Amino acid sequence: MDVKFPIGKLDVPEEVTHENVKEWLSQIKTYTDRLRETVGDLSDEELNKIYREGSWNVRQLVHHITDSQLNMYQRLKLALTDDGPTVPGFNQDEWAKQPDNELPVEVSIKLLEGLNERIIAQCENLTAEQLERYFIHETNGKITVATKVAKLAWHEEHHLEHIKIALSK
Repeated sequence: MDVKFPIGKLDVPEEVTHENVKEWLSQIKTYTDRLRETVGDLSDEELNKIYREGSWNVRQLVHHITDSQLNMYQRLKLALTDDGPTVPGFNQDEWAKQPDNELPVEVSIKLLEGLNERIIAQCENLTAEQLERYFIHETNGKITVATKVAKLAWHEEHHLEHIKIALSK
């Protein structure tokens, strides 16, 4: 197993269907329960575990998941409301060093819970035309709404697996 990409890299079908979107939203819908089940009762020692040398610890991963989903949600909304907007990246490593990342993980899980509800509400009735809308990421180029929905689901699962690997050590 590639510890850096334990569930594989993001793989978006060439033609995204409503079934694909439904599956991704189903993962997002149950995610915070699964995350809370995994990290909810961890000690500080467990929250400080890492999944590979030089990686973020479990606490940082939980906060990063929420930080990243917030950024991706904003990009999704911009793609749906503006015409091909350009969006900035965000320095994940610097975000991970900010003081709010020392808060209990439940703070980020609660925020993620509400955010995921909004993502589901926003995406459950997307039209084929809306799935093709896009934004321009300043580094990664053109990204469609379909790809962003796939990444919202994949990103959460990707880091949940990192957390499970860290906790198994």
